[in-house]
Amino acid sequence: MDPKRIRKQFDRIGRFRILVIGRANAGKTTILQRLCNTTDLPEVFDGEGNKRGCHDIRNELVFRSNKGFVFHDSCGFEAGSGGEFNKMKEFVVECSSTPKLDKRIHAIWFCIPMDAYERPITAAEERFFNECDTGSVPVIVLLTKADCLNLLALEKLRDDGHDMKGAKARAGDVEKILLIDKQECIAKQLHQCQYAPKSYLPLTSEYESGDQCTKLLMCTSDALDTIALQRLLISTQQTNISMNIKFALKQ
Repeated sequence: MDPKRIRKQFDRIGRFRILVIGRANAGKTTILQRLCNTTDLPEVFDGEGNKRGCHDIRNELVFRSNKGFVFHDSCGFEAGSGGEFNKMKEFVVECSSTPKLDKRIHAIWFCIPMDAYERPITAAEERFFNECDTGSVPVIVLLTKADCLNLLALEKLRDDGHDMKGAKARAGDVEKILLIDKQECIAKQLHQCQYAPKSYLPLTSEYESGDQCTKLLMCTSDALDTIALQRLLISTQQTNISMNIKFALKQ
């Protein structure tokens, strides 16, 4: 695509807009903070740019440290509220197809925490993927807190007769196997739904390195259907040299 046309689309689209969905304590805020390289909470604005103190799915969450992103929070439908679900669904339908390019959502991150590995998919997740048509907006399932499976790995190894030292030495390998198994089970269940997610990405609770943020953004970029949106997403991370190189090599 002509660089001038891409730049023109940049100007029309504005900022990269993401809807973040997930139950309480799924690690949503931590992911956004790490992505925007801050420990501060986001500022909250309504659609007219006025500051707000409470969250509503239509309100915009913006971090001062990186204003290239606009986030929206699903705000509670996962707890079983029919009213909140309908509100979220209406928002998704409207903002995935609005002719106002600067108001469209470009991706949806659906967080499923692995510390709830015994029942990662609840009725709320099934309802979303069965009833919520996101159109061309990709849904990426983030398997957050994936390192919580390390404890399960230790328990399994101890049950198999390993002492603690031996269990700790092998836990990492067993954890990887458990994660693959859990991800396959989740994908199998969700792909039976009417509107299956585009991709899956495990994330741990630790964000000291930028490696996981790079994986998250590259996974999101791969799910997007236009080069203009991909470049807009990558442009939010100009200081991430590794990610910019990886994206350039893919083009």
